Order: sequence, then C-alpha cells, then structure tokens
Amino acid sequence: MLQNFIFVSGGVISGLGKGVTTASIALLLQSRGYRVTIVKCENYLNIDAGLINPIEHGDPFLMDDGTEADMDLGTYEKYLGKNMTQDNFVTMGQIYKKVIERERNFEYGGEDVEAIPHVTDEIIRRIMTVGEKENADIVIVELGGTAGEYQNVLFYEASRIMKLHKDNKVVHVHVSYLPTPTHLGEPKTKPTQLSVKTLNSMGIQPDFIVTRSEQPIDDRRRERFALFCNVEPDHVIDSVDMKSPYEVPISFAEQKFDEKILQLFSLPLRELCLSPWEDMVKTIYAPKRSTVEIAVVGKYFATGDYQLRDSYAALMDAIDHAAWKENIDVRVQWIQAELLESGDVSLLDGTHGIIVPIGWGSRGVEGKISAIRYAREKGVPYLGLCYGMQLAVVEFARHVLGLEEAHTTECDPHTPHPIIHMIEGQEEFIRRRAYGGTMRLGKWECVVKEDTQADLLYQKYSYYDNPNERIVGERHRHRYEFNDEYANQVEQAGLIIAGRSKIEHLVEIIELPKEKHPFFIGTQYHPEYRSRPLSPHPLFIGFIRACEMR
Repeated sequence: MLQNFIFVSGGVISGLGKGVTTASIALLLQSRGYRVTIVKCENYLNIDAGLINPIEHGDPFLMDDGTEADMDLGTYEKYLGKNMTQDNFVTMGQIYKKVIERERNFEYGGEDVEAIPHVTDEIIRRIMTVGEKENADIVIVELGGTAGEYQNVLFYEASRIMKLHKDNKVVHVHVSYLPTPTHLGEPKTKPTQLSVKTLNSMGIQPDFIVTRSEQPIDDRRRERFALFCNVEPDHVIDSVDMKSPYEVPISFAEQKFDEKILQLFSLPLRELCLSPWEDMVKTIYAPKRSTVEIAVVGKYFATGDYQLRDSYAALMDAIDHAAWKENIDVRVQWIQAELLESGDVSLLDGTHGIIVPIGWGSRGVEGKISAIRYAREKGVPYLGLCYGMQLAVVEFARHVLGLEEAHTTECDPHTPHPIIHMIEGQEEFIRRRAYGGTMRLGKWECVVKEDTQADLLYQKYSYYDNPNERIVGERHRHRYEFNDEYANQVEQAGLIIAGRSKIEHLVEIIELPKEKHPFFIGTQYHPEYRSRPLSPHPLFIGFIRACEMR
C-alpha cells in the first residue's frame, strides 16, 4: 500500500513554530479533502509529558484517552478540529521501553538488540500504525527539537530509512530561523545552511525550507538557499512573524505550499475549502466592542527573570477563542499566587474577572483562596478550573460555613474538615477507569443539573454530547475529589452542585446562583482542553460575557 509521509524538522533554535507549521500544512491538505493525521516525536525519555514541570516544557496537553502529551498535540486538535490519541504522541522513552520489553520477552530471537535497526524499526512501526488506524492519505511527522541534537538522531534515521522503501513517498520540510542582526540590518542565511548541512550529513535532503523570520524573505535570500541548500527557489516558503499563528495556513495557501506538496506526491489537486478558517481569522482582527481585564492567579509563570505564557497555553488559547467569538478585547494580567498570601489583594482591584487554574501542592494556595474570596464577596466573575474549583469549595467552607480549618488533604492531611480529599479505594477505583494510577485522567461524562448557569451555556452553544440527558464529556487531570459528606451543608448555604460524573456521581461543577453572583463557576474538569478557535468552550464564553457586563 502506497503511503505518503511528510517529516517536519527544525533548525537553529527550538520554539520556532514547527507545531504551527505542521498543523497548518495538515489543515490545508485536510481542507482539500484528504485524510490527514499527525504524529509528534519527542526526544525525551519520559513516557509522556505528565510529570514534566510546565515551566520547563510548557503546559502538558490532555487528550480524551487520558494521554498527557506535548502541547503541540493541542495545536493539532485546534487546527484540524479532531481529537488526537496516544498513537499520535511518541517519545523516545516509549520507544526504548517497548524495545527492551521485546528483548526481555525473547521476541528478537536472540539477536543483539541495537539502535539500528531495532529502535528505528519501532519508530517506523508506530508511524505506520497511526496511518493505518486512521486510514490516512497523508501522515505528517513532526520531529521534536532541532537537527544536530544527539537525542533525536534515531528519529531522523527512521525518516531516512522510510524513504528507501519503494512503496513510500516521503517529503521533508525543514523549518529554520533566518535572523536579522540589528547591527547588520539584513537577514542571514548561514545558520540555515548549517542546519541543512547537518541534515545532509544524515542522508536527508529537505524538499522545502520554511524560513521563520521577522521580515519577508527577498529574492536574494531565496537564491542563496537554492544555491547552498539544493532547494528549488519556489520551495523556500516564507513564514514571517504574524500577530496570530492562525494566519499561517492562509499565508501558506497564498504561496501554494500545499499544492507543491501534492505535486511531489503525484496526488490530484482538489478544491481548497478554507473559508471557515478565513472568516475566523477576520474576527481576530475585527474592531472590538469593549475591553476587559482578567486576572489569572497561578503559580507556573516565572522562569528566571521571564514569564511564560506556555505554562498555561491551553487556558490562554481558550480565553482567546471565546473573546474573538464575542468580539471582546481581553487583557490578561498574570498574578503570582504567592503575592496574595499576605491577604493584601489590591493587585486584583480593577479586574473584570478572575481565573484560578490548575496547580499542584501547597505553594501559593492561600493566595489563591484570597483571590477566590475577593471574587465571591465583590461580585467579580470567577472561573475555577480543577484546583480552582477545589479551592473555591475550601474558601466557601471557611468563610460561609464557618469551618475555619477546612482544607484539601493535599495540603493539610490532618485538617478536621477535609472538604477535598482522596476518596476511599481511589487507587483501585481509578485503575479500572483511567490512566495514571490514582489520577482521574481523560474524558469522563458529566450530567449537568437542569437550569443551572452551566446547563444554560452548554445548551445555548450546542455543546452537549447527549442533549436529552444533559451529558457532556470533559477532560480531567486531578487526584483529589470533593468530599460528599459536606454536600448537604454547602448546598443549604447556597452553593449549587451543578454537575456530577455519570457513573460514580463525583462532583464535577459547582456554582453560585445568578441572583447571588453574576458568574461564579468551578469545574473539576478542564474545559480549556476542548476549546477550539472554530468552537470556543461555552463556559469561557459565559465568563467573558459576564466580565464585559461588570
């Protein structure tokens, strides 16, 4: 069976936007009617991204099947509008683990197991399997890191070997940085020449070079690439910095990037249908009717003297998606939770809304609780996500129920009022239902209570998986749960339990009634992971609208 593969590699520096380049190519080919899937190959020896510090590698992206993956998988979902699975995410740790397991099971028949061919064979098997499972016309493989790193050489070797197979057609796209030193004032091609030379030394000749730069590439630079990198001048694709990464597919289409790829594959040029995407991009830049200020109170912002958006990438994207749909300009203020632990919450003054997102452990917890209390008492729209929902319950128990020592046992195992706790038999219980030992991971069905704010939003934007039963499948990534022994107390005091898991009846949504608060909702799950630019999540839309009305 003839299969078509595109490998996307990077040069010079990391963080160039290979994920956006990969997703943009996939979107264009899918928009021409081809079945496309993507595989991300990561160099690290971790089995997944779940235990990696988000400051080190960005926000792990959580998928329906419970896989905690690289954030590029979220980019793929947003651009293609379809769910990725564990098959779409490959780490070198997974590969080595599988090869060693086979060796221990004597599956190599006594051979000495080596990097080539055994490790490369496993990489190729994983890539081929994804294409077969999804019946894909084209499989795109994004190679993590940059050319020349010793950690990823086996992924490059796999791509080289795949091209040798007579039934495969392989196209290689190299994304590289084109710097413009300020003291020179012209783009320099030498860094890319060197990264292409590294590819050539591995037996790989790129078919396309995507130049990431501050300014559009000129004919002079195009000629240099053609001469020194052995690439056709019209196969040098301009990828200049843009205000939004969602513009990239449109720019690629204007340069006929997808058409040139299909020509190399000898595939027919079907009609391109990109109008929904183009309309969405227009809304990004349309004049906004209002501006709101949102405070995100978190703990994973700082890296040295710098702050990282990537630590909460899915959250920031979900805010953007909702804001664009509502034609509202949102300005996000990032507030380190520790700065609020003294009780001085003046940093929150003037904000139109507050979000407390995911977070682990006790650091910054009291600052988050102070922010939640501020939102509840001042009538500031509040959205609590995972830990933000749990701490909203803790805050309510302390300051409304009067249980001053109420806490989550994650922070205080000996609290007399464990309103958030590890449920009895959790380890065995979760092992039957999800990945991750004692963690609740992936998509779980939630039954939403009728006529709550959450219900009205899910209905309004047709987001229910099963509207008749008010069931929505949302993604989870947590270990501790609401303690149902306190359910009657909190509900009698005015906190609504607005959603529970379908089978186990675990608390999924809490909210305050609209007559008491304009918008106060906490979810045990992560709605941000389901948000997409063409279909923003209803809870974020409702939150943004409430912020505008404040």
